[in-house]
Amino acid sequence: MRIALGTDHAGYEYKERIKKYLIEKGHVVTDFGTHSADACDYPDFIYPAALAVAQGRCDRAIVMGGSGNGEAIVANKVRGVRCAVCWNEELARLSRAHNDANAMSVGARTVSVELALKMIDVWLETAFDGGRHAQRVAKVAALDTCSVEPLCTAKR
Repeated sequence: MRIALGTDHAGYEYKERIKKYLIEKGHVVTDFGTHSADACDYPDFIYPAALAVAQGRCDRAIVMGGSGNGEAIVANKVRGVRCAVCWNEELARLSRAHNDANAMSVGARTVSVELALKMIDVWLETAFDGGRHAQRVAKVAALDTCSVEPLCTAKR
């Protein structure tokens, strides 16, 4: 699988561990940075990682930061990206099975790196359930085409 990674300084050490782990498992990793623990702004690294998924250059993205919240917010600004903040294996599984999440956000200050690796394994191995969830994901995808709120409400 082709996986994009992006982080700010808070997730830098995790990104390096996760990158090595993914490569050892045979994945192709594109590292969008950051490339040091120096303070930086997460949108500069998260947006390009999410964009790579939306453009089909990567299959999925894993983004990291202190809490993972800001990173998920940025990733979800990219049309076609469904990024879930995960802090346990069950959330990782559900984000794929029910939401077809193509990006995962991890808070380096909220979970251990060992748990992050377990969550990533679950997330990468879990297929989308489809079925009743497909209709919901399609409604979420339809929101990507909306630009004016009153015009968007008719599709909900």
